[in-house]
Amino acid sequence: MPAPAHACDAVVLAGGRGTRLGGTDKPGLIVGGQTLLSAVVSAVTSAGADRIVVVGPERLGAGERVRHVREDPPGRGPVAALDCGLEQVSAPVIVLLAADLPFLRPAHVTRLVTALAAQEAPGAVLLDDSARPQWLVSGWLAAGLRGALDRYRGSSLGGLLGPLDPVLLPDETAAGEPPAWLDCDTAGDLRRAREWATRPHGEQEAIR
Repeated sequence: MPAPAHACDAVVLAGGRGTRLGGTDKPGLIVGGQTLLSAVVSAVTSAGADRIVVVGPERLGAGERVRHVREDPPGRGPVAALDCGLEQVSAPVIVLLAADLPFLRPAHVTRLVTALAAQEAPGAVLLDDSARPQWLVSGWLAAGLRGALDRYRGSSLGGLLGPLDPVLLPDETAAGEPPAWLDCDTAGDLRRAREWATRPHGEQEAIR
């Protein structure tokens, strides 16, 4: 997999409380033989990210290249976590990701980054199969993102990022493949992801 056309860093938000999973540490859950966080880190590493910043508690096995940071105080929400992560990166392009994406692949990261250059856009956001923006599978010009954070006083990630008018990338998941945007917020999500990860390729379509 070739590196993205523009140098990029990655900010991975991993500080959620996992309330819909009974307080379980979501990034540390295992799907397909690796933790959810490890899957995300592996994807951005293979896609050529220069620096990977994980905003959340330090977790063993995340990778030697990962830098862990925490917003102060912790638990202030995704906007504060993003602001904290941006302080640790310097590339002109930032990939913003959740820490619970078991099927994120290098090609998905590369698609986000190259869309910025191809369309000269401030950001690129992946849509799910219902055409809803998945803000935590996105890429951004760092300068525009920092400016938006300076102006924004709310706590909603969509409220921060939506007005930047990013390119919306339609879901291109092939039939029978798990989507990059599939996260693990609930026990049902986790069960579905684990079933998907263990099924032979030709049997995956029924789970989707």
